[in-house]
Amino acid sequence: MNPTPSSVSENIPADVPAELHAKLGRKRDLTRDPEILEAALDVLAETGYDGMTIDMVASRAKAGKATIYRRWPSKAELIIDAVSCMRKNNLPTSELPDTGTLRGDLIAMIKPQSIKEGDRKFQIMAGVLAMISQAPELADAANTAIVAPRAQANLLLMQRAIDRGEISAKSDIQTLSLVTPAMIAHRILILRTPINREFLVSLIDGIILPAVGLPHP
Repeated sequence: MNPTPSSVSENIPADVPAELHAKLGRKRDLTRDPEILEAALDVLAETGYDGMTIDMVASRAKAGKATIYRRWPSKAELIIDAVSCMRKNNLPTSELPDTGTLRGDLIAMIKPQSIKEGDRKFQIMAGVLAMISQAPELADAANTAIVAPRAQANLLLMQRAIDRGEISAKSDIQTLSLVTPAMIAHRILILRTPINREFLVSLIDGIILPAVGLPHP
């Protein structure tokens, strides 16, 4: 439930200047929400949760702090909403590639824009790790928006390969669908290394295909 003006004023953080208190009771302008949420994600990816401030988000979105605090009384609530909204940009299953082979489909998923977006998503995940212990619901939001969509796409492509007889129905596609997201997360979060096409192809050719019984190309 969105906070009412009175509840917002009761939850104003201590660092909010007194002159903003009166402004926080004004009617919210929800048309700015997408810009603010996108700005929050950008700042989070760049600075991490601890380094992120509402001032930074307001500056990036060209919005007033009062506008943000009217909608999100805390930084944590802002991030939870922002991460949750990321799933709206996921590729619909109806638009998944269909090249006739599993390798072809998986390779077709690798596009410059998708690599850039994927890298950003996991940078955002790195940013939210710091607050997951304080807000467990953020872990669910991050999984739903970042990990699950890629795993689900992989699962559908592998199931399609089973249906056409390309790979065995005994293949553990549930586990294999998570290999790519898990390795991407490890590379970004632990090794702090950017994702590139060569790395993703190596996962497909060196891990996924052998695991389902297909020869290394």
